[in-house]
Amino acid sequence: MTKKELLDRCARNGAERVLLARVLDKLELARSRGVPTHTSFLSPAEQAAVTGLLNAWGNPRHMFWGGYPDSERSICLFLADWQEEESVLADPDAPITALQAQFHAGASLTHRDILGSLMGLGITREVLGDILLPQPGLCQVVVLRETAPILLSQWEGAGRYKANLSELSLDRLVPQPPRVKTIRETVATPRLDAVAAAGFSLSRGKAAGLISAGKVSVNHRECLKADHQMAEGDILTCRGLGKCVVKEVPGQTKKGRTVLVIERYL
Repeated sequence: MTKKELLDRCARNGAERVLLARVLDKLELARSRGVPTHTSFLSPAEQAAVTGLLNAWGNPRHMFWGGYPDSERSICLFLADWQEEESVLADPDAPITALQAQFHAGASLTHRDILGSLMGLGITREVLGDILLPQPGLCQVVVLRETAPILLSQWEGAGRYKANLSELSLDRLVPQPPRVKTIRETVATPRLDAVAAAGFSLSRGKAAGLISAGKVSVNHRECLKADHQMAEGDILTCRGLGKCVVKEVPGQTKKGRTVLVIERYL
């Protein structure tokens, strides 16, 4: 399959086509020169698109890595023939690193405050990974390694608070466990509209309307089919409402309704 045929098959829109073309360029460089390459940071939706592309290509050696397990934003690394995943993660010169910003102990800064101050420096979102706020007055930011010197020299603070910056090894990141609400519900059939209604506490008609409006994604890919069958492990996101995960489908009730255990992220 040619590059054009791959893009025609996998890209859903113009922006995604540009992204996937860049990914293919990185992949071809790794294969032709035998050197490791990597993308910039990818959102979950972009990771899903890249995964579809790589599956269509034949699943070349690659890994997604965001600095710690279960990170939201990750780069895609294309490994050279002589590399193993463990050696990449242990490499002190790996493509990503982290910065720690210490603010006044009483600073009440949000993720948006930190991101706004970083974007105000003129850098783009694609060089930034996850932003962690493990405790008041402390922020940890995963970044591409080549971006770290720029931030260390130019990032002075966020809002009215000054920051004391230092580079941080990835093994010292302190991700916080997500806050979730467990929902146990039964549905006639695990259709997308029924699961969305249960997970987001909506009427089924409201859920169907959000789906047809293109606001709902399954496993980070937009889904317009209200009758799409959901399965255990599927991730459901809705713009403006957040994220749910179908944790279990234990079976059916005596009346034939499907039992769902859903975790809604708060």
